[in-house]
Amino acid sequence: MTTPDLATRLFDALIGATELFTVQLGRELGLYTALRAGPHDPAGLAKATGIDERYAREWLEQQAAAGFLTVDDGVFTLPPGTAAVLLDEDGPDYAGAAAEFALGAALLTPAVIGAFRTGAGVPYSEYRHIRHGIAGFNRPMFTHLLTGEWLPAVPAIDERLRAQPGAAVLDLGCGMGHSSVAMARAYPAISVRGVDLDEDSITEARRVAAEAGVADRVNFTTGDAAAAGGAYDLITIFEALHDMGDPVGVLRNARGLLADGGSVLVADERVSDEFIAPAGEVERLQYAFSVLHCLPATRAENPVIANGTVLRAPTLLGWAREAGFTEPEVLPVENDFWRFYRLR
Repeated sequence: MTTPDLATRLFDALIGATELFTVQLGRELGLYTALRAGPHDPAGLAKATGIDERYAREWLEQQAAAGFLTVDDGVFTLPPGTAAVLLDEDGPDYAGAAAEFALGAALLTPAVIGAFRTGAGVPYSEYRHIRHGIAGFNRPMFTHLLTGEWLPAVPAIDERLRAQPGAAVLDLGCGMGHSSVAMARAYPAISVRGVDLDEDSITEARRVAAEAGVADRVNFTTGDAAAAGGAYDLITIFEALHDMGDPVGVLRNARGLLADGGSVLVADERVSDEFIAPAGEVERLQYAFSVLHCLPATRAENPVIANGTVLRAPTLLGWAREAGFTEPEVLPVENDFWRFYRLR
């Protein structure tokens, strides 16, 4: 890459980063929600949201300059379809979590700088915005794809959950519970147990299950995935194995918890099988998050292995074999971000 090209790329990245922060500002202050209800001038937006009018004017003008809003004679409007991208967290077009991701990474960068110097980690509990960003980014996929495409793509799993009365599912690294709730809603006869180390995520997961009306069949526990107990027809690990400090131990424990004929379903990052530079856009994103979040958070756990975000297929399959799975396989499930594995 030439020097002018690199300079242009960094300038473009600066524009994107700062605009993401203004998007998060609009989301947290309810500015987009107010504009969704109808167009506003600065005074009207200030009154509707309880913010200062001078700040309202600057934000509205910036959003219009960025192309996020339209303006006519001093009145600003949220264009059709924009609210679905910024606000509708269950919708298939939702991408508002990108702004929270960016904010979370920026806020913790000073701590990551310190971790680089000492070799220590940054506890996952400190990544509040990242935690919400992960849940927000993955929620539409769980809502629309998990039970509509991913599980049906593995007939042995789908049929077992539909046909076996009282089938039990263990969702390891469940985060805020959207995957657990999606499975419970799609398969009315199953029970789901979600396990995660993060107490705040478990608290939110219980709220999510209650609001979805499935709390009678979905329960959540704060705990280590390597120490979970019970017997299960399906064990899922969605975009969490790369963050676990003892992934082989987790998989070995999961193998011991499977009922006869049960499966472990893992979804983790879709990256190349070996290091390539320069890499594609998705892998570039994964590496950046590995530097800023996943590796520091795992290092804080006193890990056996600190893999980082970039979990390559040969590595995962090797862990599975080391854990005692004789038939780990990559599944033919297409997704831009994740690769899927069945372990048995």
